[in-house]
Amino acid sequence: MSAPSLSQHTTTLRFLDSADGSPLGCLASWPNHRFTLTDVVDVLRRFGLHVSDHRPLDEPGAHHFTIAPCGTAAPDAGVLDLIADAFVAGAEGRTDIDDFSILVLQEGISWRWVDLIRAAVRFLAQAGIGLSPTYMLGCLTATPGYAAALAALFDARFRPGLPDREAAVAAAASAVAGHIDRAATFDLDRTLRGLRSFVDATLRTNWFQSGGTKPYASFKLDPSALTVGGAIVPQREIYVHSRDVEGVHVRAELVARGGLRFSERPEDYRTEVLGLMATQAVKNAPIVPGGAKGAFVIRPGSTADLTTAYTTFIRGLLDVVDNVVDGAPTTPTDTVAYDGADAYLVVAADKGTARMSDTANAIAAEYGYWLGDAFASGGSAGYDHKAMGITARGAWVAVRHRFAELGHDVDTQTFTVAGIGDMSGDVFGNGMLLSDRIRLVAAFDHRHIFLDPDPDPDASHRERARLFVLPRSSWADYDPAAISAGGGVWSRTAKAVPLSAAARAALGIDAETQTPDELIKAVLRAPVDLLWNGGVGTYVKASGETHGDAADPANDRVRVDACEVRARIVGEGGNLGFTRAARVEYARHGGRCDGDFIDNAAGVATSDREVNIKIAVDRAVAAGTLAPGQRETLLAAVTDDVAEAVLTASRDQVLALGCSEHDAPALLTQHERLIEDLVRAGRIARDGDGLPPTAEIRERSRAGTGLLRPELAVLLAQSKNVVASELAASSLPDSPACTPWAENYFPAEILARAGSGVAEHPLRREIVVASLADELVNRLGPGALYRFEERFGAATADSARAYVVVSRVLHTEDIRTRILAAGSDARSTLAELSALARVVEAEMAWLLRHTARRTLRDVLAGACDDADTPEALVALFAAPVAAALGDRPSAEACRGAFANAAVALRLGTDPARVAAARDALIDSLHLRWLLEGFATRVRGSYWEAMGAAALRDEISDRLDALVVTALDGSAADPTGRTHRLVRLLDRLRGEDAVDTARLAVIAGELRLLDR
Repeated sequence: MSAPSLSQHTTTLRFLDSADGSPLGCLASWPNHRFTLTDVVDVLRRFGLHVSDHRPLDEPGAHHFTIAPCGTAAPDAGVLDLIADAFVAGAEGRTDIDDFSILVLQEGISWRWVDLIRAAVRFLAQAGIGLSPTYMLGCLTATPGYAAALAALFDARFRPGLPDREAAVAAAASAVAGHIDRAATFDLDRTLRGLRSFVDATLRTNWFQSGGTKPYASFKLDPSALTVGGAIVPQREIYVHSRDVEGVHVRAELVARGGLRFSERPEDYRTEVLGLMATQAVKNAPIVPGGAKGAFVIRPGSTADLTTAYTTFIRGLLDVVDNVVDGAPTTPTDTVAYDGADAYLVVAADKGTARMSDTANAIAAEYGYWLGDAFASGGSAGYDHKAMGITARGAWVAVRHRFAELGHDVDTQTFTVAGIGDMSGDVFGNGMLLSDRIRLVAAFDHRHIFLDPDPDPDASHRERARLFVLPRSSWADYDPAAISAGGGVWSRTAKAVPLSAAARAALGIDAETQTPDELIKAVLRAPVDLLWNGGVGTYVKASGETHGDAADPANDRVRVDACEVRARIVGEGGNLGFTRAARVEYARHGGRCDGDFIDNAAGVATSDREVNIKIAVDRAVAAGTLAPGQRETLLAAVTDDVAEAVLTASRDQVLALGCSEHDAPALLTQHERLIEDLVRAGRIARDGDGLPPTAEIRERSRAGTGLLRPELAVLLAQSKNVVASELAASSLPDSPACTPWAENYFPAEILARAGSGVAEHPLRREIVVASLADELVNRLGPGALYRFEERFGAATADSARAYVVVSRVLHTEDIRTRILAAGSDARSTLAELSALARVVEAEMAWLLRHTARRTLRDVLAGACDDADTPEALVALFAAPVAAALGDRPSAEACRGAFANAAVALRLGTDPARVAAARDALIDSLHLRWLLEGFATRVRGSYWEAMGAAALRDEISDRLDALVVTALDGSAADPTGRTHRLVRLLDRLRGEDAVDTARLAVIAGELRLLDR
């Protein structure tokens, strides 16, 4: 408990010389005010000084205090000066005077070093050491000298300009280690070791900036160096601590982004933010930066307002990252850095900070931070997410698709909805206006519960639209006349809510009266078509989880189990509404959902594009190719283009999951291998990410089922993260063949008017990596590149190179566009997209096999100097493939395109003639059904799949050889063998079963024909 604040008074404290043996005394004065003796006595007690006598002096506000002798020697003059300095600093609001202040007396350290110890202890409490700050302080007071030694170590590591730093650090570290070695209990050792790890984990600090006068401290940490922590370990963490505010910003990668929120969980805000970062890291898989998140709290007793606290937090973050000056990263003055260059820090609005981006950007401008108003997206010169409705629109893409898979059109057919949120909110409000066929029967937020048992779609849509534009509206503002009979709005503080027959029917319950908490549970369990989450909180857990697993104690009273949710579809516009295990349980019971990191990814994608577009535009302005006055106009002009690109990306991700679900039973074994690989790589935790154990996968294999959509969503996102990190480590992103993935990221008008900024974009490489990884995994599904690695030993960059070549030569994106524009039903469209993916995969496999064997050069001898580079391969194959396929080929027409082109180039013949010969041969041998459906027909163990793939490759090679034989006229007349092969294939087709044994027979027969 802190001592009474003296901060509004000018205070002095001076200790008297007691050399003559008289009791220690001090003079304290408060010229402007007189405190109660109790206040002053308590403040002195915090420093270990107990008052035995007091008398007022003649000077107004001046007092003399006599300090009672203690059992130890009286403090020396130097320590007394430190106490006096700390006393005044506390009165002036520069430090806390609390139980930690005893360390000034015990350790002989200044109040600033006590601030360091206090900050470190409070961080350890947040990091999960399991000990209270009070208990850890007791460990420190029981270990005299340790706090001073720790302060000395920190000083040796970070004091600017320190001569022979290495020796100073070694000496200080040795002293600290000695104390730890002598710790007699486990808790004592854990405390001392944890504090040492805080200092060791610190990479930078603002402690010595501005002469050490900043009223807050920030520490950039490598959390992996801490001795405490949980399963989620950020790559970097910034901890900000002051009298008023405390908070952390965590990053999964150096280049990362995420929102800063005002947390209402002062005891465990770090736990809150780590969970959000983990979700953000998955959500950010399709975009340039990785996941990040920040949260801050206003400390108890502080009078700081939200804006002041936010400002301090932002300053603390910017103090410990690099700036870019003249194109080079520059470390802040008076800062010792133990990490490399770190100049990418971007933030965004979040809960409680929705309108503070301009504040953050003003601070960035004050610091001269290189990103300018791209530092905090969504400010006055950025994209207003609520005005765009972009997060809700992105989630609605997923909702629309899930309904379409059930044969329901949300734009023309009515559907019932239960919701979490209210119309003043961005995600909930925008979402509930995206269709005028919505029948919203129930909703709740933190204030009210809304019931409308039989809503009129048109009238209720108009009323929701009115509330959306009404400032600070709530459900209490909903027009009662627009609510159907038996409905109404109730406060969550009501004692009980009476339920009409119509309300009971809409909610599927029998109770005539319920408490607000019971009614919220009923809303979550309502038998509706859609449960739309646009609010804050975790409301659904798995039946096997505890409320503690949901890590949201505020909603423990209203949370339900996933198996109780009766909505056919869930749309997660808000974060963390379901636990990951809850999504899996809900899907297992027939519900359709993907995950919050899929549904609401459009918001972060918009912010990412805003940042990168601003960087490009600002570069063009600096280069003089764009007038400064045109900047804001240009940014506004491409708003719709940004929205279209983001929503297209959302659609592609949802379609990728649909295709993965379509093929999931056939690919179960391969998905299991991918899970094992991701676990080994530390990308996922099988239990924590809601993925099935091996035994359950065996059961699904026997039942002929595959992974569920929420499970596939995790694999999809984490596969993108893995592919992106491996692409970034390769040279492929620098290839000219990858230029389209950089340029297509930007709106056409940006390319036209700020092209120089795009060409010289400092994150051009990262944009290529993110865009290519996103497209690759979306088009081929999670695990495709892992299959190539297992089959051919192909690195991710090799497979990505093959994809770049295939997609550009075959114009697969054009084929995909035609499939989507055809207007087929959802399931037919998914089947066609899956078929296209299998063709692309087959053509990539052909390229990988021939380049891996180094045979492509032989096949194309003399045609190209370096046939292994993607740009050379594109140039080489583009013309013969186009000649064979024509302008608008189907997906299936592209099968064998590269093999045909290679034959045409080798023989110097017409590519169309080669393609015709291949088609004729395939049809005469009755092979087409096997080639087209191979990927989904072969099932079984890992070895079965690998063996079948190898045989499929051999069949393909034999077919290539037979095509050459047919073209050069050297073929014998193997009529008997041909008939034998046709009979075998027809029999195999009738059995509708493909395995390695059958494929080996077919390959053998083709080998005989090839002779």
